[in-house]
Amino acid sequence: MIRILIAEHLPLVRRGLLATLDAEPDLRVVAEACHPEEVLPAALSSGPDVAVVDLDLPGLPVAAALAAQTPRCGVLLLSAKPNPGQVRKALSVRALGFLSLCVAPERLAEGVRQVAAGRRAIEAELAVAALQSATNPLTRRELDVLRIAAGGARSTEIADQLFLSVGTVRNHLSRIMCKTGARNRLDAVRIAIDFGWL
Repeated sequence: MIRILIAEHLPLVRRGLLATLDAEPDLRVVAEACHPEEVLPAALSSGPDVAVVDLDLPGLPVAAALAAQTPRCGVLLLSAKPNPGQVRKALSVRALGFLSLCVAPERLAEGVRQVAAGRRAIEAELAVAALQSATNPLTRRELDVLRIAAGGARSTEIADQLFLSVGTVRNHLSRIMCKTGARNRLDAVRIAIDFGWL
């Protein structure tokens, strides 16, 4: 019997996951969590083989904590809008699985079995896209500028936070847009997030 922890903040989705997985004869949900701070205590007390975690929980810090403190519990991350950058981030926190919330129930159950066996469970198209996605062309300073710009800061605010001149910030933003092929700042932020650079 594969023991499962479900970490999902939306009650309806959580109940759907529970019903789907509990319907399988070899799978049993032993714990649920709806807030990030509940996940690790639930895992420590219930000893699951697999934690099915919603990326929006937020799942990346939860996955990292589970990998560090419950190494025998494999992590399968779920995303409503998966992209190659998310796959790379999931792998960086040692998650074994990454699936879309849109997969068929049978594929989710099979993914849980794969993770429980210590194997990767990643949708083929996402895995290929993650491998083919471009390497990060941005410098560390350009990433700093873009990270602050992502919060809606103006050039003067970015300059103040990074102790740069406004002209230097504008130059960085211009180079960022050239390197990413973005139309504007917001487009550059979106591209960087999609590729997992931010």
